[in-house]
Amino acid sequence: MPIPAATQPAIPVTRPSSRAGSRPTITDQFLAFDAAHPYVYRALERLTTERLAAGATRIGLKELFEALRWRLPQGLRGLNNNYTALYARQLVADHPEWGLVFELRRRRTP
Repeated sequence: MPIPAATQPAIPVTRPSSRAGSRPTITDQFLAFDAAHPYVYRALERLTTERLAAGATRIGLKELFEALRWRLPQGLRGLNNNYTALYARQLVADHPEWGLVFELRRRRTP
């Protein structure tokens, strides 16, 4: 069952995992992608602001990803759908007023 974003504690996604000898987790891959492509986050902020200004009350990150793929050159290689939940959490952490705009579910893995 979804947890309202306003009541869910913020989950930091700023540090890579420390599992020695393991493959990078999705969080590790996300952190590397976000560091290499900071404009993606800024573009998601802009798209969210545009949607809210147009009257939207709920926004899906996958919808924003698809819009972003059309706006960025060659769809930006590496824009992985696995990152949508992490970008949503980052957006809500940075913009708490958007807490009810995105539906966040409980994470099964750290």
